[in-house]
Amino acid sequence: MTAYFDDLTAALRATGVPEEQIAATVADLRGHVAETGTAPEEEFGPAARFAASLGGLAPEPEGPGAAAEHWTWTADLFNDRRMLAVHGDQGWEVESLDPLGRFVCRRAPGAALRWEYRREVIAGRRRARVLGELSPEGWELCGEWLVYGYFKRPRAATAGPAAALDALPETPGRWLFLSRRGKVVLAAWTALVLASTGAFFIGVMGMGGLAITLALGSMVSGVYTAHLESTRPRTGAAPRTGPTS
Repeated sequence: MTAYFDDLTAALRATGVPEEQIAATVADLRGHVAETGTAPEEEFGPAARFAASLGGLAPEPEGPGAAAEHWTWTADLFNDRRMLAVHGDQGWEVESLDPLGRFVCRRAPGAALRWEYRREVIAGRRRARVLGELSPEGWELCGEWLVYGYFKRPRAATAGPAAALDALPETPGRWLFLSRRGKVVLAAWTALVLASTGAFFIGVMGMGGLAITLALGSMVSGVYTAHLESTRPRTGAAPRTGPTS
């Protein structure tokens, strides 16, 4: 019994739970098993998983505080699970998905832990079944997009104290993470929109519409080229500043 509560104490401490709260929680649990006469493993399950289910990783009742980091990002459906794994390993906890399908995250300096995520189809009748299967394993629904549900679970549920982060990587400077397939789909969609726009102008305005379409294409091309030229490192001789003879 002592070994179980030692492991539970370590797991709760790894989540950043205050020592006073740990002591009170463990004392109550010890009293409970003493009254029931059951082994703690049978009563509560594995110590690490039970510590996660106690909510020790949740923000304190007064909120995360001003020091907490906040970051919002998104990815395509080909890349979201991989990026969730990467960012969860850096201590980012998904709080929700906003109306645009972006992951709204927070990370508490000094008490951040690794998180793990999974994506499941929860449309229709699958919803109740999926929630029923995942909830006992510590998975919590943290956001929904289209027919998908995103679930989070503290890594402490499986890794114990090893889930704690000693050093936090910097907040990424990017907010959009597209896979190669996602970029291809985006390029195809953009081309389709441009082609549809051009066909509309040509169909409505004839040759005048064709001229407008070509002008718009030239404008976009010019702006993009100017952007490339402004960001490309300059090489070669410096430009002349004086008059030529």
